[in-house]
Amino acid sequence: MTEQPQGDLPRNIGAPATRALLGAGYTRLDELAGVPVGELKKLHGMGPKALERLQAALTERGKSLG
Repeated sequence: MTEQPQGDLPRNIGAPATRALLGAGYTRLDELAGVPVGELKKLHGMGPKALERLQAALTERGKSLG
């Protein structure tokens, strides 16, 4: 099984959340800027800790989830 490219998604969000994002077509952190939290919560494997870590990573770039 070949690994999918992860782009620049934070590694600390965990494998299930990474798979969920890749499956939804998100490969780069900047693509998540403005995406509603409610939409991301619907992805299987996306938990509150992963969402917090994504928000923190976006905040470092001056961006935010929707």
